[in-house]
Amino acid sequence: MKKVIALSSLLALSALGMACGDAGANNAAANANKAVANSVNSAMNSVNSAMNSVNSAVNTVNSAVSNVANAVNKVAENKTTAPANTANAAHTNTNK
Repeated sequence: MKKVIALSSLLALSALGMACGDAGANNAAANANKAVANSVNSAMNSVNSAMNSVNSAVNTVNSAVSNVANAVNKVAENKTTAPANTANAAHTNTNK
């Protein structure tokens, strides 16, 4: 009876080992997938860094354009609110 239990245990362990598959092949595939994921993550980090640089440049240009627009608006306001030409004011005709 001890032999039957021992052989049954061995058979059960063998079946369990076969069900789990080859650890070496599974690890190789998992490692390959991790390498690909790491490469993609590295590429995405590079893209994000480049996009942050582009965004910073766009913000700088936007600020410069806003400054120019504000300056143009001030010049336009000064032209519309400037007093009329008063050079001839001294020569007004007071004879009525």
